[in-house]
Amino acid sequence: MKILNSQLTDLSKIFELYGIATEYMKLKNQVAWPVFSEELITTEIEEGHQWKIEIENEIACIWATTLEDKLIWGSKNEPSIYIHRIAVNPDFRGKNYVGTIVDWAKQYGRNNNLLYIRLDTVGLNKGLIAHYQKHGFEFLGAEELVNTDGLPDHYNKGKVCLFQQVIL
Repeated sequence: MKILNSQLTDLSKIFELYGIATEYMKLKNQVAWPVFSEELITTEIEEGHQWKIEIENEIACIWATTLEDKLIWGSKNEPSIYIHRIAVNPDFRGKNYVGTIVDWAKQYGRNNNLLYIRLDTVGLNKGLIAHYQKHGFEFLGAEELVNTDGLPDHYNKGKVCLFQQVIL
């Protein structure tokens, strides 16, 4: 297993995994992701913010990161790594990739003097809330975002659940 930055050659697989994840969200009657723009994903790749877990040259899981997230986190701007859009290849489900990502993010945070790992999800998905708590995240509650300009469309479809974990 390797954790690597995604490459532009991964674009089709990234969009495939986002599509599968979106359909799964719809099936579960959860707030679903929109179709993300190619420009967004390309920029994340070029800036080193799109990641993948690769197993035997296959992408098992993807996610994106940022080092600031003012539109979602507002004045809570302590040095943090923000994790977005975790999507797992269905051929690799059930392998605890959230735990792998958390371990990676802790090490990344230590190496870069960050205080927190943070993530969010739109809608009150009790199963996902419990899943993130199981991986050491504190559920900080659900909030209506004041300004969603510049965020993907799904941020207009419900309250945003905020999670954080102290990097020790």
